Amino acid sequence: MDIVLKYFSDFTEEQLTQFRLLEGLYKEWNEKINVISRKDIDSLYEKHVLHSLAIAALCNFDDGAQVIDIGTGGGFPGIPLAIFFPKVDFLLTDGIGKKIKVVQEVADAIGLKNVTAVHGRAEEQKGRKFDFAVSRAVAPLGDLWRWINPLLRVGQKSDEFPNGLICLKGGDLNNEINESGLKKIVQAWKVHDVFPEPAFEEKFVIYVPKLI
Repeated sequence: MDIVLKYFSDFTEEQLTQFRLLEGLYKEWNEKINVISRKDIDSLYEKHVLHSLAIAALCNFDDGAQVIDIGTGGGFPGIPLAIFFPKVDFLLTDGIGKKIKVVQEVADAIGLKNVTAVHGRAEEQKGRKFDFAVSRAVAPLGDLWRWINPLLRVGQKSDEFPNGLICLKGGDLNNEINESGLKKIVQAWKVHDVFPEPAFEEKFVIYVPKLI
């Protein structure tokens, strides 16, 4: 938890409690259902919570914004973001039912009222519209954009960016961005520039705006 407080300090007591509860809950659930790499579970706050909050460091979602997490896995980046933005509505989706069970159990245990967990693919959320989509290492950028673009509404529910897709990725992304067909509109930031920790040296935040 100290690694999170190194970069963020303006939390309510409720938020601090929610963040602190994550470690015990994820360790308990990880013994039953492997949702986090066992080698990473002891680095939960750095490699999962703080990594997720790189999105919050760059983009402040407006109160009332609606955000979908594509392929949330064990709840990242959605759960840390939902704690950080208690007045933003988050829909966390994943195609693996047991992972969504963990997400719902964790959200319920820490009293997150702004999270809905759904077993299913993000692109199956017919009739829904969202201001932003977030994701972490789920699929190539072109696939993510194809899935989520129809579900995003044009607008701006953040002071920093128009509505769009914000995803966390790692490694050399040149080919992936070129192959996505989005090169002219993609923006990228090094997570290491935001949080200068060794774990983030090859991590990036990628943003694609919803233009039409």
